[in-house]
Amino acid sequence: MARAAGLAVPAANFQTLWQHEQGEVYPGPHYRRAYCLLYRATEPELGFRRALPNEATKLGFTASSEPHDGSHVLAVERALLQLVPGTEDIDGPGVQQRILDAWKRRHTGGDPNRPTLMMVGGYAGSGKSEFSRFISQLTGWPVLDKDSITRPLVERLLVAMGSEPNDRHTDLYRNRIRPLEYQCLLETAYANIDCAISTVLTAPFLAEATDPRWMRRLINRCEARGVTVVVVWVECDLDTMHEYIGFRSAARDSWKLQNWATYVAGIDLELRPVVPHLIVDNRLGAAISFTDQVRLVFGTVFL
Repeated sequence: MARAAGLAVPAANFQTLWQHEQGEVYPGPHYRRAYCLLYRATEPELGFRRALPNEATKLGFTASSEPHDGSHVLAVERALLQLVPGTEDIDGPGVQQRILDAWKRRHTGGDPNRPTLMMVGGYAGSGKSEFSRFISQLTGWPVLDKDSITRPLVERLLVAMGSEPNDRHTDLYRNRIRPLEYQCLLETAYANIDCAISTVLTAPFLAEATDPRWMRRLINRCEARGVTVVVVWVECDLDTMHEYIGFRSAARDSWKLQNWATYVAGIDLELRPVVPHLIVDNRLGAAISFTDQVRLVFGTVFL
């Protein structure tokens, strides 16, 4: 199921599944996602956890071999309800319609909107990369991920400057390397913007999204080229972030996991962008679980 949905494939075996069934071992995030896809249900329905307030737990999706009928549109619309206004001055329904139009344009043509630069930010392990890929699968917009673009260069540069390649916590990294990472990311994005190509950017953006001058420079440059900036913030809880960071097993996260108490002391769960933005509530993995279900419905379209 995980392989068919394009997800990370758990190292499943008979003993592990038996322990899950008997309640001896609580399934990790990759297993839970696969179980939800297997049984076409949400985590609350399967008893993995209690539902969040106002969380959609009954999906009622019916897979169809037809490319785009009414049920497919309904599935996408329900998934896009995960994008809720984080501030009163952002047009949430307008952004949802922009994504729907881009999705339809991939098959029918005629997207009436201006090009979009969508910034998806949040803490490590919050689910921003997963959500960015989901938006890309719907719209066809390319995803630019900071880590994918800059990691090889960053690791070599850190070693050359006397640090270790997975350093993401020292002053050397924060003051001398991190600004270059974001500069590389933005220069790559501007290459698309100059060609009027809608693009999804994914990075933490912890300092950038909370800096009015940084955001104003970005928005002004995009507006000058007829590109609309949409900021999306992925909200998550500490336990879920810890779980996902652990399961992705990235070397750059080793310090976070070994010094979790120190790391979380610097996390502000109330942190939000200073500009109008949308919120994706991914506490307990709720939003990502929901988008997994839509991926399954659209398997013939996405994969």
